[in-house]
Amino acid sequence: MKRFSYLVFLLTVLVCSCTSHDFTVREGRSVTLRGNYRNFSLKGEAFLSPDATGSILFHTDAKGESGYEVVLHNGPIDGTLKTGSLSSVRNLYRSLAADTTWFWFTVNVIGKNITIATENALLVCYTEPDAPYRIPAFAKRVLSEGKIAFQTSSGTIRFRNVVVTPWSDDMVSDVPAQDEQNDRIIRLQQQFFPVIDYHVHLKGGLTKEQAAQMSMAYGINYGVAPNAGEGGVGRMLADDDEVYAYYDEVKSLPFLCGVQGEGRRWTSTFSREALSIFDYLFTDAMTIRDQAGRITRLYHPEEVIRDGLTDEEYMDVIVDQTVKILTNEPADIYANPTYLPDDMQSRYDELWTDERINRVLDVLERYHIALEINPRYCIPSMKIIRMAKERGLHFTFGTNNVDANFGRLEYCLDAIEQCGLTADDIWFPSMSIRSTRPTVLY
Repeated sequence: MKRFSYLVFLLTVLVCSCTSHDFTVREGRSVTLRGNYRNFSLKGEAFLSPDATGSILFHTDAKGESGYEVVLHNGPIDGTLKTGSLSSVRNLYRSLAADTTWFWFTVNVIGKNITIATENALLVCYTEPDAPYRIPAFAKRVLSEGKIAFQTSSGTIRFRNVVVTPWSDDMVSDVPAQDEQNDRIIRLQQQFFPVIDYHVHLKGGLTKEQAAQMSMAYGINYGVAPNAGEGGVGRMLADDDEVYAYYDEVKSLPFLCGVQGEGRRWTSTFSREALSIFDYLFTDAMTIRDQAGRITRLYHPEEVIRDGLTDEEYMDVIVDQTVKILTNEPADIYANPTYLPDDMQSRYDELWTDERINRVLDVLERYHIALEINPRYCIPSMKIIRMAKERGLHFTFGTNNVDANFGRLEYCLDAIEQCGLTADDIWFPSMSIRSTRPTVLY
C-alpha cells in the first residue's frame, strides 16, 4: 500500500488523546493525535465505507514519512493488503472485519514489539530486530517515537471510542525477533510479494494456536484446511453438518479458510452450498483409480499394484487419471502436483515428458486451476513451473505438512528466484471460477 504524503492532505486535525474520541476521516484527509509516543496502547473502533482504504501511522513525523503503517482495508481475498497488516513487514491478505460494520482494533508497542488485533483475534506479533532488513523506500520504517495519525486514501472511515494510553518508556518485550539479515521472507514482504502457504493441516500435533504463532513469527500467511472426504490423514469431514461445524470453529481465526477434497467421492458427498463457504478448495491426484479400477493412494507403496505394467504404462494411467480428476472435480488448486509413487520418483524428469506435462497444463488452463508449488515434495519441477508460467497459469504455495515441524516455503522461494515469478503470477480466491463449474459424478 502506498504511503500518502501529508503534504497533499486537504485537512489535518489534531485531537487530544487523554480521553475517548470520535471522528471521521474522509478521502485524502488525516487526523493526528496530540503528543509523541514510544510505548503505548491504542484502542478504538472503525467503520469503513464500501471499499474504503486507510491506515493508522505510529512513530511517524509531521510528514508521515517515518514509523509504521497499519492497514485498514476489507473485502475479498484479492491480493490487496487487508485490515491489520503491518504494511511491508507483516502483510495480511484476509480481513476478519467487514465494511459498513463497526469493529474493534488494538495496536500495542512495547519496546521493540508490535502487536495488532481486531475484535478478539491477534493478527500481528512482530519484534523488530536490532538490524531490521529494509529496502531504501522503507528505510525509515523502524521504531523510535512520534505521532499517531489516521489517514484515508479512498472512501470514508469513521472512528469512535479511540483512546491511546502511554506506557513507560523503559518497558520491553521478551518476544524474540527473527534474523532479518538472513531471512528471505522479509524481502518478499518489502516487495509486496504475497507470502501465503495455502496448504496447512492442523494435524500431527499442530494446533491452531501454534499455527498462529508460527505464522506471525515467520511472516507467512497460513491457509488452514481440513480434508473433506475419505482416505486422508488428520481432520476429516464426513458430511455437510461437519463442514458447517468446522467452519464455525475457524472463520474468526487469523487464517485463510480452505478445504481439501479428499478421495474421489467428495463431489457426491458434500453439497456445493456447503463447500462454497470456504475461501478456496483444492484437491490432488495422489488418490486414483488404477488400471483395474482399484482406489489407489499413490503415497502408500503397498496400494500401488502394477499388474505387470511398465513405468511408462503406469505413468500413462497416472496422467489419464490426473486429467480426469481435474476435469470433473471443481477445484481451485491442483495440490501435490505431478506426485509419483516412491519407486518411480527417481525417473521423475524422464517420465514427465513434455507431452504429459502439457496434457495436465491444458486442463489447468481450461478451468483456471492454480498450480501448487509444494516444498514438502519439491514438486513440480522447475521446468514444469517455467512451462506453466509461459502459459500464463497462476500459482499457489502449499506445504502439506504432516506435523508442526515444517519449513518456511524454501522450495517456493527457490522457484520465485529460478523461474522469475512475480506477484502477478500468484493466485487468489477472488480468481476462483469453481462456482460456475458443474459437478460431474464419474
